Amino acid sequence: MFSQRVASLGKSLLSTNSRFYSSTAAMGKKVAVLGAGGGIGQPLSLLLKLSPQVSELSCYDIVGTPGIAADLSHIPSASTVTGRVPSPGTWPPSHDTGLEAALTGASVVVIPAGVPRKPGMTRDDLFNTNAGIVKTLVEACGDFCPEAVLAIISNPVNSTVPIAAEVLKKKGVYDPKKVCGVTTLDVCRANTFVGGAMGKDPKDVNVTVIGGHAGITILPLFSQVEGFSPSDSDLEALTVRTQFGGDEVVKAKAGAGSATLSMAYAGYVFADNVLKAMEGADIVQCAYVESSLTDAPYFASPCKFGKDGVEEVMGYGEISAYEQGWLDKMLPELKKQIDKGIAFANN
Repeated sequence: MFSQRVASLGKSLLSTNSRFYSSTAAMGKKVAVLGAGGGIGQPLSLLLKLSPQVSELSCYDIVGTPGIAADLSHIPSASTVTGRVPSPGTWPPSHDTGLEAALTGASVVVIPAGVPRKPGMTRDDLFNTNAGIVKTLVEACGDFCPEAVLAIISNPVNSTVPIAAEVLKKKGVYDPKKVCGVTTLDVCRANTFVGGAMGKDPKDVNVTVIGGHAGITILPLFSQVEGFSPSDSDLEALTVRTQFGGDEVVKAKAGAGSATLSMAYAGYVFADNVLKAMEGADIVQCAYVESSLTDAPYFASPCKFGKDGVEEVMGYGEISAYEQGWLDKMLPELKKQIDKGIAFANN
């Protein structure tokens, strides 16, 4: 009897072929993950499937997403799942209808697509490959979900966010409130490292991290952490470890990948907070966005989120002389990476 019930349930839920998988429909916020088959995309999709803020999870990648969606659909949460891959070639030539279906109706689009770092590579080494991927995907976002908030994970974020903005400007649909680089992992690392140093639960620590999302452009403001007074050497070590935490993981994985699991968690936290803000929650979180706080046109700082994305780019408060030194050192490099992204999008 039980096996018959399972078989009957399976027939009612599954409608699949080699290119598409969909579970039953539901109303609410749709989140699309572009690059859902990768090292970040799969655990990120898993976490989003568990989120009560998500009612439809749309997984897209060049291969494998129908199977990933089928797998995720067996998790007993309220959200439904679809999995799509690029549509086959047609004549006359047509756009990617798989990507169109993945994006249509999405409120939030999370983009972890791209190649991972390997030992010896910087985020900037990824530029030539990932810049083109992000450009193509954001063009589709502009066509099929121009009102969605974009959460860009694909590195180098300092350059890919300006690329996304330029692409959307060309399509006449750019809204600075809706284009965000996800820097949440920098905050997670800073909270974890300081929590360990203070003997506190990292969940009780909230370090503001400003600047960008690569090396020295990452600036944790440890001076603002109440009750934390490290020695100069400890402060330097914690700052550099936060800045180059990704390198620590790349080296430890010895060529087998980069920071995928922690980045998936950070991407989930960011997207879930964006969705909560859309429903009226009071959300402030760091993000890399268009900004006038410095002479860099894009900058990570605390941002207040609301129903339409970023409601306010907030200041970062008083900083120490040590932190000011890092800020002065960082800005030329950050602006260089921003200019590289803008030039790519316009050439």
